[in-house]
Amino acid sequence: MTPALRLIDLCKNFGAAAVLDGLNLEVPESSVFGLIGPNGAGKTTTIKILMNILQASSGRAEVLGVDSRQLGPDALAEIGYVSENQDLPDWMTVEYFLAYLKPFYPTWDDARAAQLVRQFELPRDRKLRHLSRGMWMKAALASSLAYRPRLLVMDEPFSGLDPLVREDLIEGILESAEETTILVSSHDLAEIESFASHIGYLDRGRLQFSEEMASLTSRFREIEVTVDSPVRLPEGNQWPAHWLRPEAMPAVVRFVDTRFDAERTPLEIHRLFQEVRHIVANPMPLRAIFVTLARSRSKAA
Repeated sequence: MTPALRLIDLCKNFGAAAVLDGLNLEVPESSVFGLIGPNGAGKTTTIKILMNILQASSGRAEVLGVDSRQLGPDALAEIGYVSENQDLPDWMTVEYFLAYLKPFYPTWDDARAAQLVRQFELPRDRKLRHLSRGMWMKAALASSLAYRPRLLVMDEPFSGLDPLVREDLIEGILESAEETTILVSSHDLAEIESFASHIGYLDRGRLQFSEEMASLTSRFREIEVTVDSPVRLPEGNQWPAHWLRPEAMPAVVRFVDTRFDAERTPLEIHRLFQEVRHIVANPMPLRAIFVTLARSRSKAA
């Protein structure tokens, strides 16, 4: 199956600064893909290249099998795009705005548009400039979902919104997930975790990993080991590279195992620590995984 999005050795420089450095990424068709990473990782730049808003310095980006630089009216009619900084014709009312967009999209569904207006409680006769930020984002999302796109790309859609508005947006997104591939870049990791099927972690212009959410959360564990004698952390190569953020106290050692295995991990622990009394392996939410990776990479820099 051809991926909905594909990036091949993608590079982008702004002057002497390399924002994307040989980025390779595939977003599976029919997935809800969460793109996360620290500020400055290159998430927005990646999305703008995919949408042909920016040109890459080198490499290739493909959207629905088409080179992003060659996206024409037919391809764009199958793509929805929602950004926190998106410009909308704010002099239009909600109703006029939707009517204005309809001729551009052959698959526009009037019943779907009307349902989204009701669901999001959008005021049809109010000008976009007079909408709250939450209503503005709802109007942008409704306008992108009304034509049932094959691909929906969202750049920081939840930023600065109250919890109820976020829930409304997520509900609208999930209702379209069966027919639409969705790429969401966001700092709101709790929201991403609640609905994403796949996660990609971008750092300093490179993809650190890309995998299904279930796989990611199953391999990360916060480990706490209780021993009978004072702890001495192994030095040098004895400490596994996939055990991050070690902390030692007189009778307890804690770390994050990024390759947790219910059989292998205890064996590794008993090999490194004598007189092990108790081992606890706690699951980690996406936010804790993100913080662990970000801090570990910061120390390694």
